[in-house]
Amino acid sequence: MTATSQSVPAYAIAQLRSVQMGPQIVEYLRRIDATLTPFGGRFIVHGGNVTVLEGDWKGDIIVIAFPDRASLVGWYGSPAYQNILRLRTDFSDGVVVIAEGVSEDHKATDVLAGI
Repeated sequence: MTATSQSVPAYAIAQLRSVQMGPQIVEYLRRIDATLTPFGGRFIVHGGNVTVLEGDWKGDIIVIAFPDRASLVGWYGSPAYQNILRLRTDFSDGVVVIAEGVSEDHKATDVLAGI
């Protein structure tokens, strides 16, 4: 099965290169957890030590896991999250992406099926 034919986890992944810590970021951090709960989201990486093995890396990494892509998209577009989003985006610089996970039995060669 491919990732699109079964329910696989999805991840909101952020590389925050700079954060201006202040009252707005503190407020964002105080409120974000409540926005995740209805969509099954949870932090699995939130800053912490990063060891660069290849290339250049600046900033912090944040990874939030969701049961599936629909849950992640629902959370990001929800009024609760949209109401706090500017508290982060106005005071930080970075990139945020959605990445779909794979099934537990995924093998590296599975990506060759579509070639």
